[in-house]
Amino acid sequence: MPDINHLLNELGIVLPEQPEGTGVFNHVTPFGDHLIYVAGCGPEINGELKYKGRVGVEVTMDQARECAADCVKNILCALKIYTGDLNKVKKFVKMNAYICCNHDFYYQPEVADTATELLASLFGEKIGIPARTSIGVSALPYGFPVEIEVIVELY
Repeated sequence: MPDINHLLNELGIVLPEQPEGTGVFNHVTPFGDHLIYVAGCGPEINGELKYKGRVGVEVTMDQARECAADCVKNILCALKIYTGDLNKVKKFVKMNAYICCNHDFYYQPEVADTATELLASLFGEKIGIPARTSIGVSALPYGFPVEIEVIVELY
């Protein structure tokens, strides 16, 4: 497996600072043998939320895809803080992608694809492509258009 830190640099991806959580929760919680749950991450990067609202209404598909990529950057930030090294990731096991939208928006999987594609480009398909659920919801915290949570297996 290629060095993830090298790939991040090669792709020009800079991980943000970990967003401050609001509420009483852990960003990362271990469970079982070598598994961790990363709590839902929104697209806020270093305190800035570029887009706010419902996908297909206030937020375009392209903007929603950008939000999905930003969610992954926040997930990677949380993983790096927890593990100390992203190369300790053995497998992205499960992803839930929550897409804020109206009841007649049916393209949640296309938004979530961006998150999966980014993970696959960094970790390879075998490690980076998880089982996934894409869910349309009527609202997300702080007007987030997208929020993503994952379960990860570590070495």
